[in-house]
Amino acid sequence: MKILVVGAGEVGRFLCEKLSEGGHDVTVIDNNPAIAQDVDESLDVRVVEDHGASAGVLKKCGAGECHFFLAMTSDDRTNLIACSLAKALGAKTTIARIHDQTYSDNSIVNYQIHFGIDFLLNPEALSAVELAKSIRNPSRVAVENFARGEIEVQQIRISPRSKLAGKSLREIRLPEGVRICLIQDGESSEVPTADSKLELDQCVTLVGPPEPLVQTKSLLSPEKKTELLRIVLFGGSETSIALIRLLKNPRFKIRLIEHDAKLCQKLAERFPHITVIHGSATSLRLMEEEQVGAADYFVACTKDDEDNIMTCLQARQLGVKHVQLVINKPDYEEILDQMRLTLGVELAVAPRQATVAEIMRYISTEPFTELASLPEGRAKILEIRVSPESPVINKTIREISFPKGAVIVVLLHKFLAKVPGADDKILSGDRVVVVVREDREKELLKLLT
Repeated sequence: MKILVVGAGEVGRFLCEKLSEGGHDVTVIDNNPAIAQDVDESLDVRVVEDHGASAGVLKKCGAGECHFFLAMTSDDRTNLIACSLAKALGAKTTIARIHDQTYSDNSIVNYQIHFGIDFLLNPEALSAVELAKSIRNPSRVAVENFARGEIEVQQIRISPRSKLAGKSLREIRLPEGVRICLIQDGESSEVPTADSKLELDQCVTLVGPPEPLVQTKSLLSPEKKTELLRIVLFGGSETSIALIRLLKNPRFKIRLIEHDAKLCQKLAERFPHITVIHGSATSLRLMEEEQVGAADYFVACTKDDEDNIMTCLQARQLGVKHVQLVINKPDYEEILDQMRLTLGVELAVAPRQATVAEIMRYISTEPFTELASLPEGRAKILEIRVSPESPVINKTIREISFPKGAVIVVLLHKFLAKVPGADDKILSGDRVVVVVREDREKELLKLLT
């Protein structure tokens, strides 16, 4: 495929390297002479030294004919303008890297629609999703990054105290957006229909947004109390802010340590439900005074990798159960991965790797991806790119005759991810996440791809 990349910084360069290795025809634009020369000498890509937010430059570089246009500079406005121009010139799919949460706020104007951009990617928000996974649900069954943290998959056993036991799915009303996608009863399992009954001691697999899932679990197993988790964040970075948003449930008690007094005040006003501490986690005295060792999670999210590593070591020594951190420098990524056991770090997330991984998912020419295999291999969770030639295009869910043993649990459109209802339509370019029995997989793929 023909791919045009604007910006050859750490993210852009890493992306160009992966795309080139994948056999794509890559052109990269960067206005820094030293960076352009370095990329030209080290990567098998076409390099243009110029400004990526110029319509003339983009036209000359073939933006109108490219399959994917990726604006990956560190400047949000340059990325938005470049993508908007590329779309106007005829680029098929545009993806912009953004940092400022302002552009993700659709309360007044939907920036994505306004600028005609297909996908907005926030490296810090993607990193926060990875960090939030293990905090929100350590025993989760499947990955949740198919919807950037908006949708989760969890398992729970139906207890004798559940009022839903003995009822069919048709008779019960689950919280909005939640669906039961697999029922296991001893050795047998089924992808349920509306007439499937819930019985005591069955294990059900649920899919839906995180907070409604918590409500659903209390309906199926009322005696299981929601665990209160104490979390300490170090650094008032974009990653921390995104993580606070993902952990907004009252069961998460968050304290944030930040050395900038003005930023502390802003964060305290913005998030009154958390405790903001002025200071640095590099101070052992502060960590001891704040009893950080009693926390369940310590997450270092500053832009300084050395501080992140050292504070995680201190937190581990003080007794924190789970330690996570963000790694910004490419040089540290591989080293830290090798030293993870030595340092006692549970999870290290690199924003550039998270961003490139997400982009590679969009660019993939594979018709489907296996996200997870459910217990004992009886069913799979697949993300399927619906073919424009598929007979399901422009039909509602209720109009489609899906194979028995297959159920759509997530509908992914350009601007949203949702658990679809019967009246939702599948449009050209959509992707769907489906739970399917293994013996029905080929039949389902034939229908959709």
